[in-house]
Amino acid sequence: MATLRINNATLVNEGRSFAADILVKDGRIAAIGGVPAGVKPDREIDATGLLALPGLIDDQVHFREPGLTHKADIGSEARAAVAGGVTSFMEMPNTNPTSTTLEQLEWKYARAAQTSLANYSFYFGVTNDNIEEMKRVDPRTVCGLKAFMGSSTGNMLVDNPEVLDRVFREAHMILATHCEDTPMIKAAEAAAKAKYGEDVPAAQHPVIRDAEACYKSSSFAVELARRHGTRLHILHITTARELELFSNRPLGEKNITAEACVHHLWYSDSDYATLGHKIKCNPAVKTAADRDAVRAAVNSGLIDVIATDHAPHTAEEKAQTYFKAPSGLPLVQHSLPMLLDLWKDGVFPLETVVRKTSHAVADLYRVKDRGYLREGYFADIVLVNPNAGETVTKSNIAYKCGWSPLEGHTFRTKVVATLVNGSVVFENGAFAAGAQSGHRLSFSR
Repeated sequence: MATLRINNATLVNEGRSFAADILVKDGRIAAIGGVPAGVKPDREIDATGLLALPGLIDDQVHFREPGLTHKADIGSEARAAVAGGVTSFMEMPNTNPTSTTLEQLEWKYARAAQTSLANYSFYFGVTNDNIEEMKRVDPRTVCGLKAFMGSSTGNMLVDNPEVLDRVFREAHMILATHCEDTPMIKAAEAAAKAKYGEDVPAAQHPVIRDAEACYKSSSFAVELARRHGTRLHILHITTARELELFSNRPLGEKNITAEACVHHLWYSDSDYATLGHKIKCNPAVKTAADRDAVRAAVNSGLIDVIATDHAPHTAEEKAQTYFKAPSGLPLVQHSLPMLLDLWKDGVFPLETVVRKTSHAVADLYRVKDRGYLREGYFADIVLVNPNAGETVTKSNIAYKCGWSPLEGHTFRTKVVATLVNGSVVFENGAFAAGAQSGHRLSFSR
């Protein structure tokens, strides 16, 4: 592999910002600072005026393959990821077929090895009747187990208390949960349909999927985790009330952790008026007060990591009436620029953005040799111009679905280049020809 030197960058890493060069050799960071004597790099990048950040690790994406590839696929969405500085992802099991057997799980890994520019891992999906299969999952090679305690269909909806009790008791590795109370939501849907018919206004989505439905399910998950000592990670927290379930102790001391997603940090219910079903997602975007409370929880340590829940659908699907328009929006290309805009607005310190999207994700999942700019670690690096804006247009959207709710927004920063395992895979708006696929993530468990 080529030896690369990044010169004059401002590194943002482990709570501090400092000027340094980075030497990359054999896919890893060989040196930070001085280049060892006798080393002549094959290429040098002048990073004067640029930030060098560890590549983001997104712990929640939906890349739609297999079975839903008219919306997205592993290859297309991994390209979008690296265009936004995301160098590793962890993908959800609710594809068609679902990743609820080891055979189907390994199919995804094989496919990603062929097509993904980013590093990858895939969750094993828990169902009502696959607990024995779940127990065979190798914690060293799979990111985690996923249980849908709401907002899913068929056998992937696990909301029977007895089954859930066994899942939490038998889970031998991190268990990530989607928490919403399905009976409460079904009742609210019926009431909305009786009032509005099929064309329920988009602004009713956070009324139907309200804070109480989230809290009831999240608090039950926490209760089960405490009862059985389960390593629980609750995904996409959206409400102020749920925050009382979590601690701001250091991450290494926690057995119950929480994630926030960029759209819940960015949007509020006032945005339904202009964006409608484009921002329909589960759990729903809620009030500005909820959004601001979750933002504060990111800074205080109640929220441990930030992800996207990237979930693309076609524009035609999203344009349908309420009960037909699917939930989810494409985000993985734009999460870093969104967070950097919030940094510019004074919402988050830059070091916090890096910690919650890279360091903490690596620590929480115990990802081997990634998530930091450290000598000996894989060279997953993103270079960002902090002073060059870029407007989101259809011409620069990399998602297979071809749209974004952020179209027309001008970000105040720009991703200049992304390195995955030491290879430049994206640079100055273009993908590198012949770039190698990413690696399967491994875990120190």
